[in-house]
Amino acid sequence: MRETLPEDALDATDRAILNTLQEGFPLVPEPYAAAAEPLGLSGEDLIARLTRLRQIGATTRFGPFFDAAAMGGAFCLCAMAVPPQDFDFVAATVNAFPEVAHNYQRDHELNMWFVLATGKPEGIAETCERIESETGLKVWQFPKLEEFFIGFRVQA
Repeated sequence: MRETLPEDALDATDRAILNTLQEGFPLVPEPYAAAAEPLGLSGEDLIARLTRLRQIGATTRFGPFFDAAAMGGAFCLCAMAVPPQDFDFVAATVNAFPEVAHNYQRDHELNMWFVLATGKPEGIAETCERIESETGLKVWQFPKLEEFFIGFRVQA
């Protein structure tokens, strides 16, 4: 369960980093230095602050988001009905698959929801079969029917 950070956990620079990097990251030979410059930081300072933000739980990850479908792969929203006493074990097992992202617990019969991203469309079914084999639980697949871009941003 995630907890809310204390109000003083982030300073103005942390907030500027979080707000700025949601808009993009430079694709240049020294991307951290380029991203840090408008923030008045060095590349090393930016990396240190990103590391700290991850450690205190202000971020859960920092990295690229690849559009698997645009590269010939596929995405699929998946869900499982996991017995509560087995939830942590199953979550660890599912999360160990590199194809898995965005794994969340929900208050519903299907209490584990996650996204699969695979390099080939047939990789979705293959990965679900492997997860089912390792967990002994059915993986329900909810493939994307239509894509919407909502441009979600969080103000830090």
